[in-house]
Amino acid sequence: MTIRFDGRVAIVTGAGNGLGRAHALGLAARGAKVVVNDFGGARDGTGGSMTAAETVVEEIRKAGGVAMADGADVSNYEQVRAMVEKATKEWGSVDLMVANAGILRDKSFGKMELSDFQKVIDVHLAGTFYCCKAVWDGMRERNYGRIVLTTSSSGMFGNFGQANYGAAKAGIVGLMNVLAQEGRKTDIRVNTVSPTAATRMTEELLPPQALALMKPEAITPAVLYMLGDNAPTRTIMGAGAGSFAVIKIIETEGVNLAEDEWTPDAIAAHFAEISDASKAQALEGAFQQTQKYVAQAAARLGIKM
Repeated sequence: MTIRFDGRVAIVTGAGNGLGRAHALGLAARGAKVVVNDFGGARDGTGGSMTAAETVVEEIRKAGGVAMADGADVSNYEQVRAMVEKATKEWGSVDLMVANAGILRDKSFGKMELSDFQKVIDVHLAGTFYCCKAVWDGMRERNYGRIVLTTSSSGMFGNFGQANYGAAKAGIVGLMNVLAQEGRKTDIRVNTVSPTAATRMTEELLPPQALALMKPEAITPAVLYMLGDNAPTRTIMGAGAGSFAVIKIIETEGVNLAEDEWTPDAIAAHFAEISDASKAQALEGAFQQTQKYVAQAAARLGIKM
């Protein structure tokens, strides 16, 4: 089976360099019309230029593809909405959204300024929300949409000096979980990629031999798979250096305690059993957790539900 995007219109944010550029080129090579979005700022989000986006558009056109450049700042909803409207007016729809744009302002938590936290949240988390919001109604009307968000191991597992980035990236997983549920009835599938690649955001963090293995192009196959007609939904896919994995948030089976044991001491006494992951499972929604707890309590009390 060949995954193609002929007749589809895609927006890739942060597509002037690194991962976004690789995603844009990959989509165009498989037939999509691509909006190459890039604010053109520095790694910390300062500055701005259309040069990077225009360069990628030229690459796509020289290869026989169709693309346009856009300089919207994803942390500005009006600019994002205008970008979507321009693409829709030019090409009729926006079918695929890759929310990839990001910045870094790394500092240890004690030294992090409030402005550094807020700006990273604005670009990564609010910017991702804005991109999804701007395409959502159109996708619902057409009963079709594919959205890939970008999280990070820093958000799911932690990384020193990235309280702002980690918080934003963890929030993106929460956004995916809800949008995947709300999009199901209109065939809007929402997934998330957790990439590890050599980009200008990681070039100072990794040795040269590691950087040589971690090409941005190694991430793009995961993104294109999750944009396809037969894509899953509500999936977090890790990708890097040719490795691909699925990441799940799990909950242990847990223990239901009698009311006279609702104490921190009882928690301590039962903690090994409470934390036993042998029967852990990935829950499909918040209410599933509620149902599990109620069922456990009812079983202990002998109540039929």
